[in-house]
Amino acid sequence: MKEVLPVDISTRVQQLAPDLVRVRRDLHAHAESGWTEFRTAALVVQRLSALGYEVRYGPEVLSPDHMAGLPPREELDRHLERAVAQGADPEVVRRMAGGFTAVVGVLRCGEGPTVALRFDMDALDVTETDDPGHRPNREGFASRNPGAMHACGHDGHTAIGLGVAAVLADLKDELRGTVKLLFQPAEEGVRGARAMVEAGVCDDVDYLLGAHLGFAATEVGTVIAGAGGFLATSKLDAVFTGVPSHAGAAPEAGRNALLAAAAAALNLHAIARHSKGASRINVGVLQAGSGRNVIPARAVMKLETRGETTAIDAYMREEAERIIRAAAAMHGVQVEILPIGSAAGGASDPDLAEVVARAAAETPSVTRILPAGDLGGSEDFAWMMDRVQRRGGKAVYMMIGTQIAAPHHDSRFDFDERALPIGVEVMARAVLRLAGGGIPQNSRKR
Repeated sequence: MKEVLPVDISTRVQQLAPDLVRVRRDLHAHAESGWTEFRTAALVVQRLSALGYEVRYGPEVLSPDHMAGLPPREELDRHLERAVAQGADPEVVRRMAGGFTAVVGVLRCGEGPTVALRFDMDALDVTETDDPGHRPNREGFASRNPGAMHACGHDGHTAIGLGVAAVLADLKDELRGTVKLLFQPAEEGVRGARAMVEAGVCDDVDYLLGAHLGFAATEVGTVIAGAGGFLATSKLDAVFTGVPSHAGAAPEAGRNALLAAAAAALNLHAIARHSKGASRINVGVLQAGSGRNVIPARAVMKLETRGETTAIDAYMREEAERIIRAAAAMHGVQVEILPIGSAAGGASDPDLAEVVARAAAETPSVTRILPAGDLGGSEDFAWMMDRVQRRGGKAVYMMIGTQIAAPHHDSRFDFDERALPIGVEVMARAVLRLAGGGIPQNSRKR
């Protein structure tokens, strides 16, 4: 990579630090689950526009055919109106109607590589703890939206993204090429990235950077430069439809959807594991039945498969679908298998991870740099990595260290906000190294 002259951005980042905390806490208090991030996305549009970015959002940056796990339209409309009531620009959010909550900010800086950064925005369907000792409760920024909570740090990711946007706008004259900031909806359940990818937002990208707070990096000041170990995954709902009947008077007339689903659940966990790498399966939800004396006519099963590679996950998914259909046939019921979300496998490019490591080394608040680490799960970002890498570009996923109050996805989750300016500075410095004075020698040729 081309060496970049030292740029003093630390002072600017520290000036931004109080605003990063304010934004994070505002987003935490107004948590929005996947495809309903209307207020969050409207704030991003407003901030990027004020900084001089070319802003694209709504249907132009999401493929409607790939928006997995979309809530019913009436639910989306209800959340849209809530966003307006909570201060979102009505004109902006109405362009996002139907769940089109992705935002792309573009900063054009002449000839050079295209560097993209991904920031996820969605909360989880979790009710935040009412424990008075929980810091968001104690300091007045706990979620006000019932059943939605930022329990994975995406409020921090969005705040970091807006901080990076501000720093890079200040440094525009020092950049060469194009910067694209990708604010993604519906990462939870791995539902949103592919819809952005299929809309073409990554097709011109030479270098792609993503980041997550915490996980393997558990202390403020630690940066893992290039994470890997992403498990490919498929999220499925299986809906079994049988025939109801009185369990005492006419049991032979019924077709038991509950038993079909139960048989499938037990046998799914008996799928032979793959010899080429790690494989996983889990039935997380099974709902069925209407009464003690009624043959159950409907059952819903929610499950997931995972694999160390996309091919291994495909094997697990095919076996799962075979078993589900066989269980339905055995009990004489119908079944519909619905894809709800998915992610590819993925790994960071080592030479791009080295760029991140050098950027971290230039950041005064960073005290420990690890070259690599494993995520240990799945990440929607892998769809973007896969598209960029398949087209000849490079991608990296870093982890920004922070202490956490409870594990990710827990109702007591919180993180140390001192990590926010570190995330901003490391990512901004990485962009400067990639686009800070011309096209690096290994930029892909189109």
